[in-house]
Amino acid sequence: MDKISKPSVSPNPVILQSEGLLKYILETSVYPREEETLKELRNATTNHPLGFMGTAPDAGQLMVLFLKLLNAKKTIEVGVFTGYSLLLTALNIPHDGKITAVDPDRKAYELGIPFIKKAGLLHKIDYIESPALPVLDKLLEDPANEGTFDFAFVDADKNNYWNYHERLIKLIKIGGIVAYDNTLWGGTVALPEIAVLESKREWRRSTLAFNKAISNDSRLEIAHVSIGDGLTICRRVS
Repeated sequence: MDKISKPSVSPNPVILQSEGLLKYILETSVYPREEETLKELRNATTNHPLGFMGTAPDAGQLMVLFLKLLNAKKTIEVGVFTGYSLLLTALNIPHDGKITAVDPDRKAYELGIPFIKKAGLLHKIDYIESPALPVLDKLLEDPANEGTFDFAFVDADKNNYWNYHERLIKLIKIGGIVAYDNTLWGGTVALPEIAVLESKREWRRSTLAFNKAISNDSRLEIAHVSIGDGLTICRRVS
């Protein structure tokens, strides 16, 4: 009789990082629970020349849990692209919830508008076509906005992540969450710079600096999660 081998105590890191495992997670736990309009928008986004920039659906599934645990009603999104994470948020906040969504590229957002309309959720979104820093500064000009947002999601220019953070940490309530996407930058953060394509080096350096700064921010509790392209979840505690 063949002996049944016991699993290794330390899982094989190659298996943990494999595309096959990601495929298994997506097909088993993510895609079957994905809202139909989200699925349609995700598929439409693959036809965009920069379709790889769309929010990873497994990261989106995690965001849904946070939105529901927070009973989030007022959120902000920095970087919209075609609107997958925007639609996901709109689906999971109350009917009278509001999302302030900021992105200078309305053309990409227009790809997602028909799907948001189909879901009947356009009324929840205040889209502002603009770079984010002036919008965040404008919000902070009114002290009544401080500490009033439940949740924020950032998927924008990495060299400005810390600038966004310094503003968002004032806008998010204590106990609220800010999630930053792409904080592993294709895994390059774990490589020596010489092994990284020159085109990726500048934002890799920005990501490394941001990750270090966020780790040292005593105003937060954080979890740096290896999901999608890296998601850093920050809970404001002071």
